[in-house]
Amino acid sequence: MKQKQKFTDTIAAQVDEFNPAFDAHIGPALAEVFAMEQEELRRAGLPDGIARVGDKLPDVLLYDNDRRPVPLREVLGAAAAIIVFYRGAWCPYCGIALQTYQRELSPIAETFGTRLIAISPQDPDVVRRMAHEKGVYLSLYSDAGNALASRLGITTSPSPESTLARIALGVDVAGSTMDRTPTIPYPTVIVADATGIIRFIDVQVDYTHRTETGDIIGALVAL
Repeated sequence: MKQKQKFTDTIAAQVDEFNPAFDAHIGPALAEVFAMEQEELRRAGLPDGIARVGDKLPDVLLYDNDRRPVPLREVLGAAAAIIVFYRGAWCPYCGIALQTYQRELSPIAETFGTRLIAISPQDPDVVRRMAHEKGVYLSLYSDAGNALASRLGITTSPSPESTLARIALGVDVAGSTMDRTPTIPYPTVIVADATGIIRFIDVQVDYTHRTETGDIIGALVAL
């Protein structure tokens, strides 16, 4: 199901508007599976070992949309950065968040001379197709095998029940990633300074929740 691009104030408001139509589209049985998955994620909470403010970003290889390996330090250069980790093109909540960040953060990042990049474990071909279909033209990179996300402690995997539910909807999470595994990042936003030190990190265990642009802008202004 394609979500309509909305121009409401917050990502949360857009999600609240999207959810009823999405649940109606997929039917009550599948909607219940995803609701249970979200509840389990909330109950489990954040795992141990997540990167913290003051940690330095590790330098790992990312891949651009032409499959070229690029060290993270080259992606970021000598600028402060907003780094968005998203689950995949198959996740409608990622689509809402990415389009919102593109619309609201891109102009501000440009004004501040800040890099704004979005990272997922997806194959570059999948990323390129998503950019075209959803009109997302942020700087998009692939994190093969979740090399960066794992170092930051922000990886998880869908539950077996939700995996089967997504397959029923035609979504193959593992098949869309570079290493063909279902491991994905928690939705996460990091603001790092020009030396690569994390100054803000927000990890969402419930994937229907996302970091709001106001919080990101506040972290950027505080650098």
